[in-house]
Amino acid sequence: MSKIISLSEAASIAVHSMVLIASAKESLNVIKISERTGASRHHAAKILQRLVKEGFLNSNRGPSGGFMLRIPAANITLLQVYEAIEGKLEEGKCPVNSPVCPFQKCLMNNIVNKMTQEFKQYMSSQTLNDFIEK
Repeated sequence: MSKIISLSEAASIAVHSMVLIASAKESLNVIKISERTGASRHHAAKILQRLVKEGFLNSNRGPSGGFMLRIPAANITLLQVYEAIEGKLEEGKCPVNSPVCPFQKCLMNNIVNKMTQEFKQYMSSQTLNDFIEK
C-alpha cells in the first residue's frame, strides 16, 4: 500500500530518541535507545551523533556514558528535530515539481502545500516536553 505522507526512518528515530532522552532520569546509551525504538544500533548512533553536532544533545563515552539533552525539553520542537535530520521543510506549490503546467488550475488544488503547512504547524507547536509523562 502506498502512503501519501511518511516519515523517514532517520526522522522517526530522531524524534522518538529525543523524547526518550528527555523523559529519562539519567543519560541513555545507544543500546537502550535502539532497543526502545526498534532501530539498529549503528543507525541510531549515526542519528544521535547528528543531533549532538546540531547542538541538541551532549554525549559521554564509557560504561556510564550516554546521551542527555543540552537544551531544556520545553525549548525543543519536533520540527527542529525533524529539520536537523531531513533539512529545512520546503513548501512547494507543485506536487510533481513541474515548472510548466498545462492547466489553468492545479489538478491537486495545492494539497501538497496545504499538507506541508499543516505538518509544519503541528511539528512546530509540539515540544519534547509535551510528550514527557509527569
